Amino acid sequence: QVQLEESGGDSVQAGGSLRLSCSVSGLISSAFIGWFRQRPGSEREAVAAINTAGATIYNNPAMKGRFRVSQDKDRNMVYLLQLNNLEPEDTAMYYCAARPPPYGGSWALREKYVYWGQGTQVTVSS
Repeated sequence: QVQLEESGGDSVQAGGSLRLSCSVSGLISSAFIGWFRQRPGSEREAVAAINTAGATIYNNPAMKGRFRVSQDKDRNMVYLLQLNNLEPEDTAMYYCAARPPPYGGSWALREKYVYWGQGTQVTVSS
């Protein structure tokens, strides 16, 4: 059974940083790990994705280069999302999700992600 668990969400002031973690278990093949967020009153949107080998990364340009996805070098099957220069508009629930192959179509298509975590809340105050 594939499970994903996010952690690291918090309340911060504008301009601050957070590092979110996604711990993945139960995967028996390669996959893409995607980070998504859902702001109040909005649809869930893709933030970034990385393959489980850590070799391929996609970023949503709408995040203006402030967020960085990576593989945790010290912990197996843990994927990080570094959030820098946070703005109040970044307030959202952040989710990680796993997308097994095949990988046709855009990396950002949320319907291609089969397994989802419960989310971690990020709140940014002005």
